[in-house]
Parts: sequence; structure tokens; C-alpha cells
Amino acid sequence: MTLTFNPQTYADLLAKYQPKVIKTDEENEQATALAEELAHKTNRTAEETALYDLLIALIEKYEEENYPMGNSSPLSLLLHLMEARCLKQADLVGIIGSRGVVSEIINGKREISKAQAKSLGEFFNVDSGLFI
Repeated sequence: MTLTFNPQTYADLLAKYQPKVIKTDEENEQATALAEELAHKTNRTAEETALYDLLIALIEKYEEENYPMGNSSPLSLLLHLMEARCLKQADLVGIIGSRGVVSEIINGKREISKAQAKSLGEFFNVDSGLFI
């Protein structure tokens, strides 16, 4: 079965959610929440997928302009993601190891292993290669 794209249905979605260029952290959070809702929706329509793709483009543009990663290291990316989600070291215990292992990684005394990168990728919903 091929999904067909209905321009009127898409127009209705655009009218309902009114996506626009993101200019503030609050707008970014709202767009991210909607994108996450659409990402986890089962049986997403072609129109919802188009809206999702648009939101991702808007979110990426905002975050690249306001939070440039540059030549970030796996540790700096982890710290950034933790700060963005208001997480503490204790929140990663059990995800990447014991309290001591988490502390060593956060303090730069230990590299992130491939298995830990995979766990972090799943936890933060990002590509695990970013942590290697």
C-alpha cells in the first residue's frame, strides 16, 4: 500500500501547529516536544511525516546557530546533552556503569567504550557514533 500525500490534510496540520523559524529556547522546546510526539506515533501519515521533517529542519537550524558543537569531543557532547536535559552524574548510573565509572568518564579520566556509547545513544536518542 502506497501512502498518498494529501495537500489539504498537510495544510490543516500546518494551520494547527503553525511551524515557523525558531527564535527562542521556549519555541525550540515546543517544536522538539511536537517532533518527539510525531516520531513515536505509530501509523504516522505522509502529511505527519512531512511536518516532522520540517520540524527537524527548523530545530537543527536553531540549535546549530545557538548551540554550535564545532569540533566537539564525545565528552563535551555528553556534558552538553546532560546540561540540556538537566541531568546529573547519578542519572547515568546504570546506563553506562557504576557511580565510579560515570565519575571517571565525566571527569575525563576514562574514555567512553563502544558499549557505553551504544547505551548513551539509545538513552539520548542520538547516533551512538557521536560518543566514540
